[in-house]
Amino acid sequence: MSAPIPVARLYVRDDLKLQFAKRNPIDWAMAVEGEVARQVAGRRTLRITLGERCFYLKLHLGVGMVEVLKNWLSLKQPVLGAANEYQACLHLEARGIAAPRVAAFAQSGGPAWSRLSFVLCDELAQYEDLETISLRFAQQPPSGLELRRLVIQVAEFARRLHDAGVVHRDFYICHLLRNRDNPDQPLAVLDLHRALLFEQLPERWRLRDLSALLFSVLDLPLETPLNKRAWLRFVRVYTGRPLKATFAEQPAFWRAVTRRALKLQTKARRKGLAPGAVGNGSS
Repeated sequence: MSAPIPVARLYVRDDLKLQFAKRNPIDWAMAVEGEVARQVAGRRTLRITLGERCFYLKLHLGVGMVEVLKNWLSLKQPVLGAANEYQACLHLEARGIAAPRVAAFAQSGGPAWSRLSFVLCDELAQYEDLETISLRFAQQPPSGLELRRLVIQVAEFARRLHDAGVVHRDFYICHLLRNRDNPDQPLAVLDLHRALLFEQLPERWRLRDLSALLFSVLDLPLETPLNKRAWLRFVRVYTGRPLKATFAEQPAFWRAVTRRALKLQTKARRKGLAPGAVGNGSS
């Protein structure tokens, strides 16, 4: 029988402390069975049941030194484990922004590239992602009022997220959620494993998130494509300022957002990716 994996960091919410009282949390996470929601190199996401409640377990298996070096050489911030998502979810919860609620988190010791870690979050059972909602629009076109409301909700959420100092880094509509039971309440967000936290979000990260968001709606097979008016409404709500003032003060920023979104679209088409595939593949 192998020795328990040493745990360097641990958080367990009060209602689950009995669950982990007599077991090593990382050994448990490595062995637990559930429905595989996503599996990529070095990371596995399971939907599991504890008692009568459902949770999502995101298990990070270490990325390896080579992957870390590749990221740094490409000037990218590597994702080394579950700590990003753990910290981002707690950060958003403290600011009243809806995201998966953390039930447990653990991280082993050792070099950053080989650590094992996991984050366990409550299931957002009553929510549906915006890509799934918008893909239905091809058969059931939304009213002008419904589309306007959705654009405003997305813009308000993006503003709150960024004002909270959070850059998502996979900010596609497949990661934004609307409550089925109460569609008028603020949106929620998930898949925060690449998120970074800042006291004040740098402009370059704001630009990257917004261009990813715009890109994620460009090729949706809608009966009535999202038009320039919808984008201008988004900009006005996101900035909270008149469009004339926004484009007079930040013309280069908003041109750069559009340019980057179109580059992402060209890249996705070249690779034959369907709408949403970039977001789902990187999460």
